[in-house]
Amino acid sequence: MPDDRRWLAALKEARLADPFTVLGPHPEAGGVRVRAFMPHAESGALLVDGKEVPFARVDLAGVFEAFVEGGALPLDYRIRWTNAEGHSWVADDPYRFPPVLSDFDLHLIGEGRCWQLYRVLGARRIVHAGVEGVAFAVWAPNAERVSVVGDFNLWDGRTHMMRVRGASGVWELFVPGLADGELYKYEIRTKSGAILLKSDPLAARMEVRPNTASIVFTSTYAWNDDAWMQQRARSNHWLDRPMLIYEVHLGSWKRDENGHFLDYRTLAHELAAYCREMGFTHLELLPISEHPFDGSWGYQTTGYFAPTSRFGSPDDFRYFVDYCHRQGIGVIVDWVPAHFPRDVHGLARFDGTALYEHEDPRRGEHPDWGTLVFNYGRREVKNFLIASGLHWLEAFHVDGLRVDAVASMLYLDYSRGPGEWVPNIYGGRENLEAIAFLREFNMLAHRDHPGAVVIAEESTAWPLVSRPVEMGGLGFTMKWNMGWMN
Repeated sequence: MPDDRRWLAALKEARLADPFTVLGPHPEAGGVRVRAFMPHAESGALLVDGKEVPFARVDLAGVFEAFVEGGALPLDYRIRWTNAEGHSWVADDPYRFPPVLSDFDLHLIGEGRCWQLYRVLGARRIVHAGVEGVAFAVWAPNAERVSVVGDFNLWDGRTHMMRVRGASGVWELFVPGLADGELYKYEIRTKSGAILLKSDPLAARMEVRPNTASIVFTSTYAWNDDAWMQQRARSNHWLDRPMLIYEVHLGSWKRDENGHFLDYRTLAHELAAYCREMGFTHLELLPISEHPFDGSWGYQTTGYFAPTSRFGSPDDFRYFVDYCHRQGIGVIVDWVPAHFPRDVHGLARFDGTALYEHEDPRRGEHPDWGTLVFNYGRREVKNFLIASGLHWLEAFHVDGLRVDAVASMLYLDYSRGPGEWVPNIYGGRENLEAIAFLREFNMLAHRDHPGAVVIAEESTAWPLVSRPVEMGGLGFTMKWNMGWMN
């Protein structure tokens, strides 16, 4: 434990990149010293080995220390806190736990090849070192400090500062005792000292707009569509028989008598019955990923891993897909990897820098839609998008993705005049990084999810859109006929 008390100012100001160097248990001659930071407490005590060891308050801001004679690491203890009103509570100490993420996890993230990213980042309910809780992890490489905040800590970024894992840019913290349903965000201190409050890019569930907190969620859904999924994988039958697709926006298709949205489960029954009656083989849903603005119809996504909560929980959406499959109806969803909105709680300048987008507005801003364009040349960003698309296919059993606005991804001069765009390294207008991203995603989607389709909404004469990558194509299964839309 550092002797130089300069750490005290950094702790009180929440500027520590690795709070574990200061907080938690640290061995000393004759025992273990435990330091804790609880601004909302007046006093506290360690509960260890059936004994109570009082904390000494070493700073009025809420820094406490206790020495456990004869103690050794790992030290199993809890803390009893008491506030100014005399209310007491017992809590586990997140700073006594080892890291959750493995070096291999961080290696894959650094290489941009962690295809099941949602199993590593985000908020995951786990048992760690024998204790139940939630593991939080977020990529914010340019942040000075990241904290997880929520109702559980009064949204105070001083109390659950995360640790950065080396040069990976990933921050993590295991918070014992938390469960599903907890609201949370990440409080990010930028290098300039600004404080940002961000939703989790890997959140499994989000609050219903206008609220923007992420929600800890663990699926308990038991699928009943094995026959459908096995038949889809065996036969690839959609490519050699007619498909009749009903495109629908769930929020507009039907409302209840009070004008409120129907939920996923009700929509499943009503839409499947309608499709069977009318002879449709598939539903294509306008984006159901979380989005803040109803008027965008879902095309301005903030939750790339979360079905919108407007119609229920992620497991309710799983029921929607499952029920449609059992009724013989396939489900395709629109997916928007071309751009994202500027909402302050979202991906825009996530850690105070242009992290997911390009810094140069000639590549990082969309002139028509007022949105931001992904930086496909950054490994971690490409990984984020590929993992998002694969997540919908894997976690929700959807039968395909219709990729929106592909033309805007392929051309650097899309909707831009002279001087408003930057050529590629060869002087051309093709977006080489976006092309590489689409090809890699299509190869992985078809490899890992046989029978699933990936459809390009591509409005130009770009060649070989639906040819395999090994033949020089983009690797899409199909291309939309733009002349059939209204």
